Amino acid sequence: MEYKMNKRLKTILIACFSMCFSVYNLSAQETWMNMIEQLVVNDENSSRSWENMVNDLEELKEHPIPIHTATKEQLERIPFLSDQIIENILYYLYKYGPMLSDKELMMIEGMDIQTARCLKLFITFQQTEKEENKPTLKSVLKYGKHELSTRVDIPFYTRVGYQSPNKRYLGDAFYHNVRYSFHYSDKVYVGLTAEKDAGEPFFAGHNKKGYDYYSPYLLIKNIGKIRALALGNYRLNYGYGLVMNTDFSMGKTATLSTLGNKARGIKKHSSTDEYHYFQGIAGSIYLTDRLTADAFYSYLTMDGIVDNRFITSIKEDGFHRVERDIEKKNTFFNQLIGSNIHYNGKFFEAGLTGVYNVFNKVLNPTSRSYNQFYPRGKDFFNVGINYKFFWSRFTFLGETALDKNGKIATMNMLRYSPKGSFQLLVINRFYDVAYQSMYASSIGEGSSVQNESGFYIGLETNVLRYLKLTAYGDFFYFPWKKYQVSKKETNGFDGVFQLSYSPRYELDMFIRYRYKNKQKDYTPDKGEKVTLPYTQQKWRYQLNYSPMNELMLKTTIDAVHCAYSKQEASKGILVGQSIGYQFKKLPLQLDVSAAWFQTDDYASRISMYEKGLLYSFSIPSFYGKGERLAFNARYELNEHFIFQAKYAWTHYRDREVISSGLEQIEGNTKSDLYLQIRLKF
Repeated sequence: MEYKMNKRLKTILIACFSMCFSVYNLSAQETWMNMIEQLVVNDENSSRSWENMVNDLEELKEHPIPIHTATKEQLERIPFLSDQIIENILYYLYKYGPMLSDKELMMIEGMDIQTARCLKLFITFQQTEKEENKPTLKSVLKYGKHELSTRVDIPFYTRVGYQSPNKRYLGDAFYHNVRYSFHYSDKVYVGLTAEKDAGEPFFAGHNKKGYDYYSPYLLIKNIGKIRALALGNYRLNYGYGLVMNTDFSMGKTATLSTLGNKARGIKKHSSTDEYHYFQGIAGSIYLTDRLTADAFYSYLTMDGIVDNRFITSIKEDGFHRVERDIEKKNTFFNQLIGSNIHYNGKFFEAGLTGVYNVFNKVLNPTSRSYNQFYPRGKDFFNVGINYKFFWSRFTFLGETALDKNGKIATMNMLRYSPKGSFQLLVINRFYDVAYQSMYASSIGEGSSVQNESGFYIGLETNVLRYLKLTAYGDFFYFPWKKYQVSKKETNGFDGVFQLSYSPRYELDMFIRYRYKNKQKDYTPDKGEKVTLPYTQQKWRYQLNYSPMNELMLKTTIDAVHCAYSKQEASKGILVGQSIGYQFKKLPLQLDVSAAWFQTDDYASRISMYEKGLLYSFSIPSFYGKGERLAFNARYELNEHFIFQAKYAWTHYRDREVISSGLEQIEGNTKSDLYLQIRLKF
């Protein structure tokens, strides 16, 4: 009887929400990209890995999760869903049965407008037949889906590196990539990504076989006892990143409800990131319903400088455009072997990770005052235990790791959430000055898990019905010197205060203030280098408005103020406006963005998100005085053929030369054309 009453109540509530939930399509896409933009722009240390996350989410958007059969593991693939929201979704499905449409999302306890908008893109409400647990080769080949895409970037200017008679770049100025992927449900993935950066030769020079970079992969998931099996290029992420994380890292500027949450384990590497991946084999099996065991092996050639059998530096950018880049290509290799065992209980989770990796030459970075404790040697070993406890409205999680010298790194987090709209978070971290891990990446002020301790406290709550407050303060301490910090034992503070206002589904806005104070080296015009407090203040106002399904408007105002103690400040401002329109009678979507910026110098540069092509994420930075225009068009001829183009134009009013060195452009204007074709069959 209770179940029937719940069904009837659900039907009535859906009807009530239907009128409120109509403006959704175009704004949903903008909402999740805006969320990512906020995280990247305010977390410089993690931006290197965001392409991987954008790739994962774009693929998930193309192949959404059937919500009526969704599992906890599947929902954890969506990084902006908190543990509590995931549990509430699963409970709703258990109590009321399959969701009939997106109108039900706001009926889930703790669900807010922004999360509901984003979630809609990555799930489907269609009822599908139950798939066989062990698909046959015949069914895979018959029902599998193929996708082929290619992209080319065309610059309408010539950089110094391409100019004769002193041409230094070995290839042409065009960027080009090709991606092929095949997938069967969410069980089988096969693909190949190939890329040529601008300046790299193509079927010439050191690239006689075509592209400079190839990334093949095979990933099998959830077939029988096999949780995951990867061959070729793959990524790994276990615990909270103190031992192993080549996946994206949310960083401390993430929304508080999702900080520390993300899917863990083995993932395919399908992006054009040429550094943060492994090559070999990795597997994960179900020992029981709640216990899994992983093992992995990788043999990967790497770029860097080798001097007298010592590796003095590791090259991570993937560029092979000039002779000195070629000299650093594939100069040494790294072998890695490791395993993880993980228990996933209802009120308790725990994992144990062990990793051993060895170079064929001794890693010995060129000595600097700040890198005395950087990883050195030929082999490295790390072991870590991660844990997560649920009790009522409290969640306690963390990880503690050791390296081969017994140095420790630990990060622990306590979250209190009495209701979905309230989060109180406390994080303590201690990364020993001499802790060494080649593949660690976690929450912190610095870019590595080393030489840092800190205390973080954050609050997220609804102040009024439509008004949301997000605030955090992070106090950090460095016991040893850092890059551009020649003084020992420095400290600092990083704080954010944000108010978000969402009175209707078609309208939301926020205002954010960020204050950071840390110490950096300063050299006056006449005098010796000194270490002074350096303060950064950033303001942003953003308004998103979708007056109709087809139209999306976004206005942003950014301001920056930064200065060394008792020195002249560097200031900047940027005003941006973007318009997106989806035609009703044409399979065409247009996006136009414009920005005006004025900053004193590079120190007060301002970054902004700009819509790019599929599988790309564009956040250009601007300094000086000028304007920026970008036009983006997406034409979907049918379900099989999609064409996308972007044209970007930047004009500076305070210079006659753009950039410097081999990248220098004569003149004060630059423009680029980006083209992409995608076939699905």
